[in-house]
Amino acid sequence: MNRYEPGFVGGREAKLRYLDGDYQVVVPGDFVRCSITGVPIPMDLVRYWSVEKQEVYADAETSMKRYLELQGS
Repeated sequence: MNRYEPGFVGGREAKLRYLDGDYQVVVPGDFVRCSITGVPIPMDLVRYWSVEKQEVYADAETSMKRYLELQGS
């Protein structure tokens, strides 16, 4: 896999600001880390986040678990 293929994780970690339906790149990079699992997420695969918590999630399952966890507190 080379750095131009989707799913490649390498290089620098990006910093993002999560908005409703979009995100803003604060520090450019190649990936972000899931706020819950720490798994690297390639920039082209960032799909799930919380605007309120400013957290990013690796997948829908992790996002839902976090949502349910926050509802219980």
